[in-house]
Formats: sequence, C-alpha cells, structure tokens
Amino acid sequence: MFATMKQILSPKNKDIKGRLIFTLVVLVVFIVGTSIRVPGTRDITSNIGFLELINAMGGGALEQFSIFALGVMPYITASIIIQLLQMDVVPYLAELSKQGNTGRQKINQITRYVGIFLAFIQGYVFSFAFMEGNNLAIDYMRVAIILTAGTAFVLWLGDQITQKGIGNGVSLIIMAGIIRTLPTMFGEAYGQLVTTGNIQEVFIGGISFAIFMLIYFAIIIGIIFVQEADRRIPIQYSNRTLGAYGKEQNYMPIKINSAGVIPVIFASTIVSIPATIVQFVRNDNLTLFVQKYLDYGSITGFSLYLLLILFFAYFYTFLQLNPEELSKNLKEQGGYIPGIRPGKETSTYIKQVLSRLTIVGGTFLMIIAGLPILFTGFTNLPTSVTIGGTGLLIVVGVALETYKQLESSLVSRTYKRGNRGL
Repeated sequence: MFATMKQILSPKNKDIKGRLIFTLVVLVVFIVGTSIRVPGTRDITSNIGFLELINAMGGGALEQFSIFALGVMPYITASIIIQLLQMDVVPYLAELSKQGNTGRQKINQITRYVGIFLAFIQGYVFSFAFMEGNNLAIDYMRVAIILTAGTAFVLWLGDQITQKGIGNGVSLIIMAGIIRTLPTMFGEAYGQLVTTGNIQEVFIGGISFAIFMLIYFAIIIGIIFVQEADRRIPIQYSNRTLGAYGKEQNYMPIKINSAGVIPVIFASTIVSIPATIVQFVRNDNLTLFVQKYLDYGSITGFSLYLLLILFFAYFYTFLQLNPEELSKNLKEQGGYIPGIRPGKETSTYIKQVLSRLTIVGGTFLMIIAGLPILFTGFTNLPTSVTIGGTGLLIVVGVALETYKQLESSLVSRTYKRGNRGL
C-alpha cells in the first residue's frame, strides 16, 4: 500500500493524482450536502425500521432530513429490480442484457429513470412523516421534488467520479456517507466507556475502549479475509496447445460471498416493512405486536432476520451464478472440469460447490449483520455505537475494489512506459 501511495505522489502520475483529488473534492461536496436541511421538516425521533439502513448509507442525511436524505438507495433498489427482471422475466430487458456494452448502457439508463421515479415516491411518502404542522398537498409535493432532485444530483456526482475520478462513483458515495459517521461513533464510545472518576475507573474505561477498538479492527480483518477468499475450480481446455510441462491450468474462481450485501438489504427491507407501516398507521395494538414479535430486538424478529439473510444469500447467488448456464458456457468454450463429465454432471458439481460456499458466505453475512443487534442488546452503549454491520461490510468491500482499480491503473501505466522505453 505504501508503495502504491509513493507511485501516486510521483510526478510521473500527475493524471492519477488529479483524478484522486477530483474524487475527494466531489465526496466533500456530498458530505456538505448531507448537512443542508429541507425547510419545514423535523429530525427523526424514533426507530423506523428500514430507514435506519438508508440513514447509515447516507451518512446520517435522513436523520436530519437533508436534501440528500434518500441518497442513492432509490437507485440501488432500482438496480436490484432491473437485475431481477433481466432473468427472462421481461423479454426486452433480457435481450438488452445479451447485447454487450450497448445493451448495458440502455439498461443503466432505464435503471436511472426507475431510480428517479422511486425517489419521488419515497420522497412523497417520507414528507408526511417528517414535515411539521398541517400542510397542503403542494407542500408535500415540494419536499418530494427537493428529495428527488437531491438523489438525481447525488447520482450525477457519482457519474462524475466514475468518469473523471477513481473507482465506482456510487459505491464511493455510499462509503463516504458511512465513514462520515465513524468519528462520531468512536467519540461516543470513548465518552461512554472512559468515564470521569478516580484513576481505577478511568483505567478500566480505557481498557474497555481499547478492547472495543481491537474487536472492531479484528472484524475488519475478518471481512477482508472472507471478501477476498474464493474457491478455485480447476478448468482444462481441450483446444489449448500443450506447453513444455503439460496443459495450461486455468481456474473458475467462485467467491465465498458471491452475493455481497444484497441479501442483507433484502432481509432488512422485508423485516422492517411492518415497523415502517406502524409509523404511519399509528395503531397501538399493531405497534405492540410488531415490537414484541417482529422487531430486531425480539427473538422471533431477530431469528426471522437471520433466516431471511441466509435464504436471500442462496437465492441471489444462484441467480447470479446459474450452474446450468456456467456448465453450458464452459462446454461451448471447449473446457471441462478434470474428472467431471461435461453437461449435467458439471452442472451438478458446480451446484454442490455453490451450495457449500453459500452456507459459509450466508453464515458470514448473518454474523456481520447480527453483531450490531447483539452488541446493542448486551451492552449499555447507545444504539449509534456498534460493531460489524452492513455499513462496515460495504466500506471494506468498496475500499478493496477501489484500491485494486488504482493499483491496476498504476501497473498499466508502468507497463506502457516500459514498452515505450524499449
């Protein structure tokens, strides 16, 4: 990593340094925007389910109902919907997915339109929960338009980073929003653990805070290990020429956590729907039922949440990596798995490997997603102080991908300079 930073600061890589500075400036613009409040609205005062995930991914923008309150969540929701519809549900989208770069551009455009539409719907619904006093329909419409414009602007910022900066713009904006809340969280943890008093109390508090930090960074290391781990299935090609030491060995790498954070988002959405409805219905009996049986803090709600994560891990993994499709493509390319017959046996073998890996990946997601809930339940610290969680998983994943892209750009430029020198 230090060698990479040294290369970036080198005068030979001024363009990459410029891209990096541009990315940081755009992210600062986003952070500033999360502090600009929508006029005539109030702060969030209670737990309203799925909105907590939106708030975390937006750097606390929803909590104070800023112009970027919705962030990029409508776009993420639209991306998931469009991706599901491509699986032969809508023939037009399925056809576009097979048209290479041109099809991808059209799908991206459709996704953005759907995302803007969802942003308007969400903004209109949220305006009823966050606006103060009695308002006219035009007032709710005004807030919805402001929030929709905020989402559109955030997506535009993400595009600027992708085109003129470093990494995937939308992913980096999500990461920046989550990182924005970390200093406050660590500050609250320090204030709660390291209390004022005699020397013994301060010492014990300091040890407790040090243990908290060690556990936090240990979880980060664990996430990096799982995110980078994969199962390499050996592949041989019958049409490849023999080398000096036999056939060239190739692999089909399958990540342990192929589904990423999508299962957690799906599960959070479903489990939090009742809690979100309760906020608007305001029925005491319904509220009590949801809090007792469907809330994250209840045994049944927490168990349902974890089971849904495992279910969606399987669902999304097999949706992305279809064993039959992988087997078919491998056969068409003249490849085969040593010791496994092409066709149905190959498909069955890949399915077995995916099932085993998904058990590990799904369990990993359940642990990461469940840690903040358990931590809050078994400690006296405020809910804003957590360990693990979807946000940390996103930050680590985006940071790894951005670093790889940056390192790849530096290697590519070094290679080109070497060729010019020959």
